Amino acid sequence: MTGSPLANPGATRALLEAYGLATKHSLGQNFLVNNHVIEKIMDLAELGREDRVLEVGPGIGTLTLALLAEAGHVVSVEMDRELEGVLSAHAAAHPNFTYLMGDALRVTPAQIAEAAGGEPDVLVANLPYNVAATVILRYLQEVPSLRRLVVMVQAEVADRICAGPGNRTYGAYTAKLALLARVTGRFEVGPGNFMPPPHVDSAVVRIDRAPHVDAARVAEVSAVIDAAFAQRRKTIRNSMSASGFARDALDAAFAETGIQPTCRAETLSPADFVRLADALSRTASN
Repeated sequence: MTGSPLANPGATRALLEAYGLATKHSLGQNFLVNNHVIEKIMDLAELGREDRVLEVGPGIGTLTLALLAEAGHVVSVEMDRELEGVLSAHAAAHPNFTYLMGDALRVTPAQIAEAAGGEPDVLVANLPYNVAATVILRYLQEVPSLRRLVVMVQAEVADRICAGPGNRTYGAYTAKLALLARVTGRFEVGPGNFMPPPHVDSAVVRIDRAPHVDAARVAEVSAVIDAAFAQRRKTIRNSMSASGFARDALDAAFAETGIQPTCRAETLSPADFVRLADALSRTASN
């Protein structure tokens, strides 16, 4: 199994000290120091030499070094300028590594493809927890070449990603994600695997692309989902009408699909939202 030479407290501490980072509290980062976790991430990622990997938030490159041992190319996007020296050193030592300094939510797919020498097909990352959910959905929507994501996120975000209809954590985000992909793996990562230990539990989730609707219609179905969940304590009819959908069109669509207008959004599956969007589209065209 592939691990990382940085995935232990001694090596991490030594690297931080070498670059003058150890005493800088402004970094606000928790560094992964358990090599067994790295090995489990790599097992889920199932990389080959033909793969171009996108990594978001590489930090000091702990996971990056494991990715470089198996992938054809790795491109990492890092926002923290204080880490550029470390990443530059990795790039000098590994010809199959490039990095982009910038915000992962602003870097364009074209910039990533140029840096990687082609479009990436796998995303593997210990994601910055404050933007993790947004990054996952955005890259699935905007980088169609990605066929798999293996990401470490806060456990609460993993719960949302994995939730099913009727679960209290199931919401608009879960339903929209399910239009594009499905969860195929998960394992938990406790605070003790990091230095310093975070105050939250973490989890690694594997997400495989499995489109349930045509890419051109994702935005249309997503708009229906957003309207349905806009006021989730209300019935789906009231929530969607408050979001601008005409009541007569809604009633016709509910009758066509057999969806009860008095139900709440969290009881509907992603497939139900697709059927509802189809029916509303037909109603609008008549």
